[in-house]
Amino acid sequence: MAQYREIDSIEQWNEALKGSTERPLVVFKHSTTCPVSANAHREFQEYLDSNAREDADYVLVKVIESRPVSNQIAEDTAVTHASPQILLVQNKEKVWTTSHWAITKEHITAVLD
Repeated sequence: MAQYREIDSIEQWNEALKGSTERPLVVFKHSTTCPVSANAHREFQEYLDSNAREDADYVLVKVIESRPVSNQIAEDTAVTHASPQILLVQNKEKVWTTSHWAITKEHITAVLD
């Protein structure tokens, strides 16, 4: 079972982004006040609880509480912010992203596995 870690500083983001040169990085951007995001978070957690890739790192960013981090991710990946949103980053570049109702366990599994 894979686990995510919450990041809430630019330094933690920079470290995670740098790590994407060695391991795929999955970023989940979550709004703690949005019902759509709550549903996407459940789907993301179901993916992690099932047969998630063990060779990837998983991070969660709460977009309201950690707005500067969320904005930096958007800038560094050239992906316009949305929440909920999931990104796959490899070698410091966005490989895949989706948002809102498209964040499902099945969709994540199809892309990542």
